[in-house]
Amino acid sequence: MLWSLLKIVLFVAAVAGLTLGAGYLMESQGGIQVTAGGMEFTLGPLQSVIAAIVLVIVLWVVFKLVSLLIAVLKFINGDDTALSRYFDRNRERKGYQAMSEGLLALASGEGKLAMAKAQKAERYLHKPELTQLLTAQAAEMTGDSRRAEEVYKKLITNEQTRFVGIRGMMKQKLAKGDTDTALKLAERAFALKPKHEEIQDVLLQLQAAKHDWQGARKTLSAKLKHGALPRDVYRRRDAVLALSEAKDIMDEDKPIEAREAAIAAAKGSPDLIPGVAMAARSYIAQEKPKLATRILKKAWSVQPHPDLAAAFAEIAPNETPAARMKRFGTLTSVNTEHRETKLLKAELALAAEDFPEARRAVGNLAETEPDARVLTVMAAIAKGEGAEEPVVRGWLAKALLAPRGPQWVCDKCNHIHAEWGPVCANCEGFDTLSWRTPPQSDVAPAGAEMLPLIIGSLEDRSAEAQAEKDAAQEAEAAPEVLRPSPEATPDSASESGAASPGAKNDVPDAETVEDTVESGAVEREPEKAK
Repeated sequence: MLWSLLKIVLFVAAVAGLTLGAGYLMESQGGIQVTAGGMEFTLGPLQSVIAAIVLVIVLWVVFKLVSLLIAVLKFINGDDTALSRYFDRNRERKGYQAMSEGLLALASGEGKLAMAKAQKAERYLHKPELTQLLTAQAAEMTGDSRRAEEVYKKLITNEQTRFVGIRGMMKQKLAKGDTDTALKLAERAFALKPKHEEIQDVLLQLQAAKHDWQGARKTLSAKLKHGALPRDVYRRRDAVLALSEAKDIMDEDKPIEAREAAIAAAKGSPDLIPGVAMAARSYIAQEKPKLATRILKKAWSVQPHPDLAAAFAEIAPNETPAARMKRFGTLTSVNTEHRETKLLKAELALAAEDFPEARRAVGNLAETEPDARVLTVMAAIAKGEGAEEPVVRGWLAKALLAPRGPQWVCDKCNHIHAEWGPVCANCEGFDTLSWRTPPQSDVAPAGAEMLPLIIGSLEDRSAEAQAEKDAAQEAEAAPEVLRPSPEATPDSASESGAASPGAKNDVPDAETVEDTVESGAVEREPEKAK
């Protein structure tokens, strides 16, 4: 700061001095008189300025000659690089200036200008480790991937720039989708710099995508060792890798190793639902139901999930619905206010045909969390309680527009998966799937705009059906109440001009009423009876 201020002051003083000197020369009449060797020279104002400029040039040339002379003397005294340093000093200055201009152009998004400045810097500096990197980045910016790849290959041949070249080539291959070559390059880069976090992440993701679970676990351990990963996150992801390894082992018919890996995954992360479910099934296969119950109950206390309930059901697959309701009390007594616990109790009650208990178990979920599963359960409850078919259909119609409920959703791209996996099928993110409700789309399903009308018509039909049922009951009771009188005759009834209780033609018998109910004309018969 002080040096900058001093330079500003010196610049202002120099400008002021030159201004005063120029003004003095312009106002002087005789100009400047110079006496040298008995000779006197008189210079006018313009001649004085020219002489001053020539003097500065002469002094600059003299300084350069003196510097050259000093370099020659050093060379004579045994300094072999004295002359080369003298001539290269100016080239380095121009080269570094071009380099700085190239970096500024690269930062400004001017790829072509940056490439031109890089070539100029290379001519002056002859330092490829600097200029080639600038050239590669400028080529990537302009979309010239072939040129960038050529430069990265040259960087790989230099020991100092090998890591930079491998990393650049790896990114090129990833952009092209060549994951096999990118994996090999990532392994080489990891061997050179195992502490590099970006290389660790890329290598871990590629190994997981290739199902190289053992290699991925080694990479994960390296991240923990070098402080790039918290220990709790490490335990969670190591459990994910152990579970994935166990699934592959099970596909290869190696159950013993699979059991051990699954149990390790469950112990490593109790909130990893698929790992707990697999570990429970491994205990069931070993005929250890108590251990399976223990880990399932522990996981249910952390996060209730349908997969845990399914694994719990496999402990005793042949039990009766009533016995299952009783045994499932181990789970349903934990996290009683969780929606999954309420739905589990309702589904168990439905299986046991205890429909009032199912309704009590659901509670107010139909109002607070009306997703498709809840509304479908409500439809089953209504069906079991003997509700009219339009009422059941109304619940199912509402379920069509309701949210789907919790699912396996990627936290990075929100892609929905039918089942859990270690890697997202859409964005290939590792350990990004979580059990949650996906964001709802603003686009309604086709024909959804008609659902309110359909539901309304179903409700109207339900009301009409109830009215028809009541009218039919009244009509069936009419022949018993309105019996024709023995004294009454058809003639007297017709002469009266009004419908009388004894009019045989106006009061239908029981068989006629039943036919009328079936024909849908129930509402007109009571009027005739009146």
